[in-house]
Amino acid sequence: MTEELSFTIKVPDVADMQQLGARIASLVQGGDVLLLSGPLGAGKTTFAQGFGSELHISEPIVSPTFTVARELTGCFADGSAAHLIHVDAYRLGGNNFAPGQDTVDRLLDELESLGLDEELEYPGEQTVILMEWGEQMASAFAQERLEVHIDRPLDGTAIKAGANDSDIELTSDGMRVVTFKPIGRRWADFRVKFQKNNKH
Repeated sequence: MTEELSFTIKVPDVADMQQLGARIASLVQGGDVLLLSGPLGAGKTTFAQGFGSELHISEPIVSPTFTVARELTGCFADGSAAHLIHVDAYRLGGNNFAPGQDTVDRLLDELESLGLDEELEYPGEQTVILMEWGEQMASAFAQERLEVHIDRPLDGTAIKAGANDSDIELTSDGMRVVTFKPIGRRWADFRVKFQKNNKH
């Protein structure tokens, strides 16, 4: 059933990736969880910038790698308050496992130590979670979620000189392939809504 709901689109350039993020943000509501994945330089933060713009967030959307999570305020399309938690899970789930502890338990322990476990598992009515590098978290929480995976050609990204891995963003145009995988009842009609939403 899930595979039938999945679909893929092509995104030609930076502006289109930001517009895609905005388009998705116009469809979200409080309690939604989105897991954003893809290789370094694919455009995850570029997508997040468009997402934040649509939620009328005035603060700049940057990679939250060194802070793990940033909490931002804005508003939904209907004008109600929106609370965006932008998480970077890249550094979560290290190798310091307790005896008998599996990956999911380790991730949940780390989230708990950061004070994010309950908010991520049970987002409030005004909260939206956007998690970069979220694929490793898929089985740890959020029975209902939208998984967004961005692929890029191997030679499609120009990396800024001296950039660390965590600083790499989409810095040049190049075709990206974005796959949406809706999970759960909340997202069952996502494809239909996405195709009808032509405002962006």
